[in-house]
Amino acid sequence: MLTLEKIYDARNVLREAIYPTDVIRAAKLSDEYELYLKAENLQRTGSFKLRGAYYKVSRLSDEEKQRGVIACSAGNHAQGVALAATKSGVRSLICLPAGAPLSKVEATKKYGAEVCLVPGVYDDAYRRARELEAEHGYTFIHPFDDEDVIAGQGTLGLEIMDQLPEADAVVVPVGGGGLISGVAFAIKSIAPHVRIYGVQAAGAPSMLNSLRDGRIEELSSVSTIADGIAVKKPGALTYEYAKKYVNGVVTVSDEEIARAVLALLEQEKMVAEGAGATALAAVLAGKFPELKGKKVCCIVSGGNIDVTILSRIIDRGLLMSGRKCTLNIELYDQPGQLVAVSKIIAECGANVTCVHHEHASASISVIGCFLRIDIETRDFNHIEIIKQKLREAGFRLV
Repeated sequence: MLTLEKIYDARNVLREAIYPTDVIRAAKLSDEYELYLKAENLQRTGSFKLRGAYYKVSRLSDEEKQRGVIACSAGNHAQGVALAATKSGVRSLICLPAGAPLSKVEATKKYGAEVCLVPGVYDDAYRRARELEAEHGYTFIHPFDDEDVIAGQGTLGLEIMDQLPEADAVVVPVGGGGLISGVAFAIKSIAPHVRIYGVQAAGAPSMLNSLRDGRIEELSSVSTIADGIAVKKPGALTYEYAKKYVNGVVTVSDEEIARAVLALLEQEKMVAEGAGATALAAVLAGKFPELKGKKVCCIVSGGNIDVTILSRIIDRGLLMSGRKCTLNIELYDQPGQLVAVSKIIAECGANVTCVHHEHASASISVIGCFLRIDIETRDFNHIEIIKQKLREAGFRLV
């Protein structure tokens, strides 16, 4: 059984392997909450997953270690198991979804593991890992539904209570539920009044649905930029812990996640992957109105994001926050039109980044054309001012 003593034991074991990451005051991000960030994106291997993986490997018998370990992961648990196994002199094989970010795949290999890429999502990798376990006798290290793994993740809750004992609420990203189970158990055991909230991606709400309907449910598919929490089905153990200790679970859209990633980059100079930014995304989107004015700690659970994905997320975040806009303008095809449009945009203080001029279209007149123009703006109000100035000058926006 999971006990507070076991979580304290995990903390002692982990002293040799992890960094006690900082809790950072994030005043720039919100004036509605006294907001703090638990920076697990700065953890060794780039995420909290090392905590549970390392503690689990430390608890294996010599016979279990001799057989070698196998794990499945969207990427972060893979790196944790690889590092823990290599440090203990144990052979490791990790099954990863074929679509896992390249940075996570390569990092897993560098930590000493053999990698097996499996078509599909995390749940497909899980099934393949179980097949290989049965075929070759490996010792399986579950990414979330394991008491030792949950105890390791619970050390994060102990740290938060040491660093921010006056916290009113802690907000936690949720995939399979290992992190929130450990954190909620640890914190509720020490300070029962602290509220614990979980956040899932809207495209993968497996824990939310299960808690709502009172039974474990499996999604038919998942789709989200937060690959680290794209899990179709919560664990049996984690479901029970969440049901007992978690005050509520909400979801955030990919657009809200992108906005949070961008906010962390710009305001706090922190790089977070999609899953790592979901807790902050929920707070910024106003999902917890009851916490306004309270001390709220958001766990930034990981920072292992592929640079190509980061670029796309930043782009989406700019659109979501009104920092970028595309205008489609119908023009008469005559000299001076583009100059007039550019002058208005410049006078409004926006910056043009791309221009596309189209003549051939069945939807416009013979003497007309379309101008598609990408601009950098300050916010949504700035965009509306530009649109209004263009309309006042006689231009038609479509």
